[in-house]
Amino acid sequence: MNNLNLQKDNLKIGNKIFSSRLMLGTGKYRNFQEAKQSIDNSQCQIVTVSVRRAQNAKLNGKSNLIDCLNWKKLWLLPNTAGCETVDEAIRISSLGRELAKNLGQEDNNFIKLEIIPDPSYLLPDPIATLKAAEYLISKGFCVLPYISPDPILAKQLEELGCSTVMPLGSPIGSGQGLQNLYNINIIIDASKIPVIIDAGIGTASDASRAMEIGAEGVLLNTAVAKAISPPKMALSMKLAVESGRLAYLSGRMPINSESQLSSTSKGVLN
Repeated sequence: MNNLNLQKDNLKIGNKIFSSRLMLGTGKYRNFQEAKQSIDNSQCQIVTVSVRRAQNAKLNGKSNLIDCLNWKKLWLLPNTAGCETVDEAIRISSLGRELAKNLGQEDNNFIKLEIIPDPSYLLPDPIATLKAAEYLISKGFCVLPYISPDPILAKQLEELGCSTVMPLGSPIGSGQGLQNLYNINIIIDASKIPVIIDAGIGTASDASRAMEIGAEGVLLNTAVAKAISPPKMALSMKLAVESGRLAYLSGRMPINSESQLSSTSKGVLN
């Protein structure tokens, strides 16, 4: 595949087109400068921001990473992190849409839907996610739901009208990589909307593996923010996502149970 074709291999979510398949979060960085440099190095286009964190920063009079980023080049993905109920998620989603509009993105109806009542393992609530997604879609939101790798739930959310499904690779912030490849593969095979791997990515090989199996994109935060050098890790994640996507599009060789000669036996001197 040549460079021209690669440039046309874009990610479509709702009615928006993106050239980068890597999405970054904005939490856990040691300082704003490190976060900004990481986002720049990643060349991502979608940046997710916790609406509650943004609110608290404004209320406390603290400077906010949102103010440091160029929103003419970046697309805001507000998220409902910290919400435990359907009602909370709906309220925060509305605030997220207003936040996007205040940044000049008048047509931005994206919301990353997270409803997590479990404080120990931070696993998303499937029933609440379905209920909230149905309501938000009816109100014109482009819903990107964060879910456990449940193929039945993923299909139900697709049928409701969600714009993506975002199964976790492993628990949030764990860095364990892709721990349920079997279910994730089922979701990818059955889905007609983009599947974005969200949570659990620990290093570049995890991101590449997610793309190699056919995920449309990767969303991560901790793997970059908690690296010894976040800007360098952000660059490695960019390259890993691109490499994994190219490998998927190339079509890997079959896996054989026995070794195979790498050259022909014809013409071999006896």
